[in-house]
Amino acid sequence: MQVIDFSKSNSVINLYMSELRDKNYQRNRMLFRHNIRRVGEMMAFELSKTLEYKPKTVTTPLGTLEIPLPKEDLLIATVLRAGLPFHEGFLNVFDHADNAFVSAYRMYTNREHTEVGIHTEYMAAPSPKGKTLIIVDPMLATGGSMAAAIEALIKTGKPKKVHIASVIAVPEGLEVVKSVLPEDSTIWCAAIDPGMNEHKYIVPGFGDCGDLCYGEKL
Repeated sequence: MQVIDFSKSNSVINLYMSELRDKNYQRNRMLFRHNIRRVGEMMAFELSKTLEYKPKTVTTPLGTLEIPLPKEDLLIATVLRAGLPFHEGFLNVFDHADNAFVSAYRMYTNREHTEVGIHTEYMAAPSPKGKTLIIVDPMLATGGSMAAAIEALIKTGKPKKVHIASVIAVPEGLEVVKSVLPEDSTIWCAAIDPGMNEHKYIVPGFGDCGDLCYGEKL
């Protein structure tokens, strides 16, 4: 299984990540969402290089030529709600892809807010059978919500290939997700941070992605 960490190389993604992490930039929700979207676009472009292609003849006003085009059927799945702008970034690149949405969110199970459970209550998705499945979720912390999304989606059909995309991940969450993925899957991360605090937030991270995109929830 391959894990790709874009922070290990120089690219414009690092600029977007610096703004996402900066508490002063975070005051601007529109900019925060826009940077999440742009990370998704850049990541989708890099992922596109790994797809299978076949030539297609295109007719122009002055002649014809062959252009290699992706031959795989794509399904982009998103974990609500924080995943929406990240999903949009991927969809801006893979505009012909099918789409799926999973409501899988974490809930603290003790008074001290140090233990987390995962609650899944909604899914709207076509079957991933035979398709290249891309599951996008900005934060891969405990890995519980991503693992729940993977299991829920794969129950409806076996995909040809699975890609996982996150803005920030931690080693613990990566190990949880690896345990439920097919061996030939690929995990894409804009950054991998050292770990989590006692409340299961990524450190240094950038905080709660859903709240920063859309405002605090009850």
